[in-house]
Amino acid sequence: MLRHIPCRLLRPISPMMHRISFFSTAPTPPPYRQRRVLEPPSDELPQLPDPISTLSNLWITNFRSPTSSPPPLSPLLSRPELWLLAYQKAAADATGSYQTRSSIPRSTLDALLALRNAVLDGRFRWGGRLNLLLRAPNDKTDPSTLSKRKIRHLLTSSQPPPFQDRVVQEILLMLLEPVYEARFSSKSFAFRPGRTAHTVIRTIRRNFAGYLWYVKGDLSSVFESIDTGLVLNAVIRDVRDKKIVDLIKSALVTPVIVGRPENEEERKKKKKKRKYQKKKVLAEDEPKPDPYWLQTFFGFAPEEAAKVPDWGHCGSLSPLLANLVLDELDKWVEEKIKEFYKPSKSDVIWNSEEGDGEQGNTSWPEFVPTSGPDKTRKMDYIRYGGHFLIGIRGPRADAAVLRKQLIEFVDQRFQLKLDNESLPIEHITKGIMFLDHVLCRRVVYPTLRYTATGGKIISEKGVGTLLSVTASLKQCIKQFRRLEFLKGDRDPDPQPCFRMFHATQAHTNAQMNKFLSTMVEWYRYADNRKKIVNFCSYIIRGSLAKLYAAKYKLRSRAKVYKIASRNLSRPLKDKKGQSPEYQNLLRMGLLDSIDGLQFTRMSLVPDTDYTPFPSGWRPEHEKIILEYLRLEDPMTLEEQRKALREEGLITPQDYMSILVWNYKKNALMLPPLGAGNTQRAKEELLRLDKHEGKFESGDEEESGSVMQAAQM
Repeated sequence: MLRHIPCRLLRPISPMMHRISFFSTAPTPPPYRQRRVLEPPSDELPQLPDPISTLSNLWITNFRSPTSSPPPLSPLLSRPELWLLAYQKAAADATGSYQTRSSIPRSTLDALLALRNAVLDGRFRWGGRLNLLLRAPNDKTDPSTLSKRKIRHLLTSSQPPPFQDRVVQEILLMLLEPVYEARFSSKSFAFRPGRTAHTVIRTIRRNFAGYLWYVKGDLSSVFESIDTGLVLNAVIRDVRDKKIVDLIKSALVTPVIVGRPENEEERKKKKKKRKYQKKKVLAEDEPKPDPYWLQTFFGFAPEEAAKVPDWGHCGSLSPLLANLVLDELDKWVEEKIKEFYKPSKSDVIWNSEEGDGEQGNTSWPEFVPTSGPDKTRKMDYIRYGGHFLIGIRGPRADAAVLRKQLIEFVDQRFQLKLDNESLPIEHITKGIMFLDHVLCRRVVYPTLRYTATGGKIISEKGVGTLLSVTASLKQCIKQFRRLEFLKGDRDPDPQPCFRMFHATQAHTNAQMNKFLSTMVEWYRYADNRKKIVNFCSYIIRGSLAKLYAAKYKLRSRAKVYKIASRNLSRPLKDKKGQSPEYQNLLRMGLLDSIDGLQFTRMSLVPDTDYTPFPSGWRPEHEKIILEYLRLEDPMTLEEQRKALREEGLITPQDYMSILVWNYKKNALMLPPLGAGNTQRAKEELLRLDKHEGKFESGDEEESGSVMQAAQM
C-alpha cells in the first residue's frame, strides 16, 4: 500500500502545518477514492470555542490576584476564536455593520489564518501597503492592476492604517486590557471601560468638597512624542511575554509614512488647478455623508478630552499604553496621599483614622460646615488622560512642597520640564476649571433639624460652604465660535450655518436636535444645566433662523419665526410660495412631519441630576467580576453559614439532611399527603429520639418551613 504513495507525502508534519490546519473540520483524506467523500464543504465554518468565555476567564484570573504576575499570553495569541473576534470588531469599525461568523467567507478565514501564522512566526510587518495578508471587507483593490504612478503614490503618501494592522491591534488590546485594568489605579478615568468624564465630575462633587487649594497640571505632551524605552519598561513590569513585547516594540519603532511636506507655493498651484470631481453615487443602503454634522458632533469636546494618543502603528492600543505610562504617576501620588494625611478628632469633616475615611456628612457630601477647628491635613487626586487635579486641605505651603516634589518626579520619570506656571496653585474661591466645568465654593445658610432629649425637634440656622460644579459659559461660547456658530464674546451673535444650505428643513432640524440632545447629556451634572442648555438652544435656533431667512429670502429672523413658529417646526415657503419642499409636503398631507427644535424654553430642559455617587464606586463589569470571585471563595459560604447559625436559622440543605436522617433512623414510610392529614405528616417528619434530641420542633415557623420543603 505504501508503494503507491509519493515520498513527499511521507515526510513528518511540521509545526507550521499544524497551525495551518486549525480551520479544517476533518483530517486530510487519502489522495484517491475517498477524497470526494471526506472533503468538507468550502463554506462550512468549524466549531470554535466561545471567545467571550476565553476572555472572561482572563479577566477573572487577573482580578483574582492583581498583585501576582499574569498568566502567559502567547498561548492565547494563537487561539483562532480570538482572531475571529478581533476581525469582527475591526470589520465593524471599518464598515459600520457587524459580521456574524456564518457570513464570513472562506477566503477571508484563510487570509486571517495566514495573518495569524505570520504574527506567530515573526514575519508580520506593520504598515504594509501592497503585499497585504488580509484586507477589509469593503476593500476590493487588486495591487496587480495598479499603475506605477498609483503604486508610487501609495508607497510615499500618508495613508490610513491597513486593515490587518487594526486586527492585530484589536487582539493585543483584548489580551492586554484585562491584565492592566486589574492593576490600574482607581484615580485614573480616561480611556478605560466604564469610566467617563461624567464619572470624574461626580467623583469631584463627592470627594473634593473640603479641599481649599488645588494643583492642576497637564502632561498631554507625553502623548505627542514617543519614548520607546519608557513604554516598554512600563509594559514589562507585568507582561514579560516575548512575542507580545516584540509586537509592541516593532509597532513603536517602525516608521510611519507621513508623505513629503508641501511648500506654500505648491499648495497654491494645487488650489488653482482644481479639476472637476465626479460625484460619487451612493449605494442604496449607504447613508448620506454630512461632514458639517460630523464636525459639529465630534468637535464639541473639552480640552482635556481633545487629545487622544496615537503612537506609531499602535492605533487603538495607544490609549492603553498611555495610561500604562502615566500609571506610575498615579501610584506615586497615592503614596503621597497616605504620607500627607494627618487626622484630627476635632475636625468636623474627616475624623477617621484612615486616609480614605468618610466625610462627616455622607448624605450631603458637598456641604462643608464652617464651625470647628480646621486641623486635618488631607489631599486627593484625580486624572483624566494627561490632565490631573490635586485637592489639598491645609496651608498653601504644603501645596508648594508637593508641587516641587511633583516637578522633580515628572522630570526624572518622563523627561518633562515643568515649572510653577504650568502647575498653578489656585484657591477654591477663584474657581477651578476642569473638563469645561468650574469648581467653586459658595456660602449657604441651611436649616439644620435634629432631635433633642425628650424627642423635641430643634431647628437651627447653620452656616457652611457648598461645592458648586457649574458648566463654563465661556468655554461653551469658545466651542461655538470654533464651530462657526456665532461671533463675539460679551454679546454673542448667532451666525448662519451655510454648510447645510442644501439640506432640507427636516434633515437640518433633525441633525441639530441630535446635537442639542448631546449637550443636554454632557451638562447633566452641572448646577446650571438649564441655563447652559437654553443658551445652546438659543444659538442653534438663531443660526438656523438666519440660514432659513437667506435660503427662502425672508430677510429677517422675525419672519422666519412668524412662519415656522418658535421651534421651526412648520415648513417654510418663500414669498412666492414656490418652495419644492413645502409643495411636496402639502401634496402628501405631511405638513406636521418636520420635528421642531428641542429645548426652546428653559422649562423644557431637564433638571440637574443630583443622584448620590456611592463611595468606592466601581464600573459595572468590575462589580460583576468581584461579586463572582466573592461567591467563588469557599470562605464566603462559611461566613454565610456562620451568620445563619448566629441568627438561629437553618439552610434548606440542612433541612433536607435532617429529613433524610429521620427517614433512615426511624424507618418511617410516609403515606401520600392529603388535605386532611397534613398535621399528622408534619408531626411524623419532626419526630426525633428524645434521648439524642438534635433538633427540636418547638418553633412553629421552622416547622412550617420544613413542611414546605417536604411538600416540594
